Amino acid sequence: MTDYKTLIDAETWAFIERTNSHYPPDTIDYTIAEQRAIYDRMCWEFFAGYPQGVTAETTVIAAPTHDIPIRIYRNATPNPAAMVLYAHGGGFILGGLDSHDDVCAELCARTGYEVVSVDYRLAPEHLHPAAFDDVLGAFEWAAKTYNCPVLLCGDSAGGNLCATVSHATRGHARKPIGQVLIYAGLFGDRSKGSYVTHAEAPMLTVRDIEYYKHVRTGGVDRTGDITLSPLADADFANLPPTVLITAECDPLSSDGEAYRDRILAAGGRAFWFEEPGLVHGYLRARHTVGRARASFTGIVDAVSALGRGDWIW
Repeated sequence: MTDYKTLIDAETWAFIERTNSHYPPDTIDYTIAEQRAIYDRMCWEFFAGYPQGVTAETTVIAAPTHDIPIRIYRNATPNPAAMVLYAHGGGFILGGLDSHDDVCAELCARTGYEVVSVDYRLAPEHLHPAAFDDVLGAFEWAAKTYNCPVLLCGDSAGGNLCATVSHATRGHARKPIGQVLIYAGLFGDRSKGSYVTHAEAPMLTVRDIEYYKHVRTGGVDRTGDITLSPLADADFANLPPTVLITAECDPLSSDGEAYRDRILAAGGRAFWFEEPGLVHGYLRARHTVGRARASFTGIVDAVSALGRGDWIW
C-alpha cells in the first residue's frame, strides 16, 4: 500500500484536508446536482481573485445548433505572440467558466496572452462527444478569429479535451501551435502503473475515474474512440509540441508518461514532468503550497514558450 504520509508534505496535506472539508471524498455518491453545488462552493472557497491589469468578458460562440459560452481574459499589457484556449477540469460533469476563473486570469496575467475559457456542455445532460464537439468548435472559432497562433491548455478532463482536439486537427490548415496538459485523463492502461499504485490516492481514485467515464458515455463501451481516449489513437505523428505535467500521487500520472512516449516514438516533441508529492487538483493550491506554486510557474513558462514557438526542453 502506498504510504502517502511519507510522500505528501504537511502543506499539501493541509490543502487536501481543506478541500475535503468542502468537497468530501464520497461526493460521487451524491446526485449530479448536489455534486455540482458542492464543487462550485469548493472552487469559490479557493478563488484567488484577478491579478491587477486583467479584465474578462463573457460572451458566446454561435455554433450551428447552440451557443458555446466563453470568457475572454485580456491583459493590460498584451502579448500578441499567441492566444490560449483553456478547457477546465471537472470530470466532464462539473465546472464551468467560474470554476477556473482565477486560474485563467492568472495565466493571462503571467503570460500576457489572451486566454479564452470554454464552457463546454456537461454530461449526463450532454453525453460524449458533446464536450469534445464544443472544444473543437471553440478551437475552429479561435483559429478563424485570431491572427496569432492558438495554444491549447487544460487540466484533468480539460486536458483530455485538448489532446483529442489536437488529434482531430492535425490535417487542418491552422492547427494548435502546442498543448499544455495538466494532470490530464487520457484513458490509458488501467491495469498497471499509477492506476495500480495510486488507485486510492487522495483527491482522485480509480473509482472516481470509472464513475466519470460512465457518466460521460452513458455507460456505452467506447473502446477505441480517439475522441474519448487519445491514447487509443494508432497514429501519433504530426501532433503539436506537447508539455505534460502530472502529479505523483494521482492514478492518472502514467497517462502523461505513456502519451509522451507515443509522441516521441512517432518523431514528435513531447516533455513529461511528474510533480513529486502533489495530488490531482493541485492548481487550487498554487498560492498556499510551495510545490504547487513552483509547478504553476513551470506551467506558465511552458505556455509562454510554446506560444512563442520555442522548444526549451
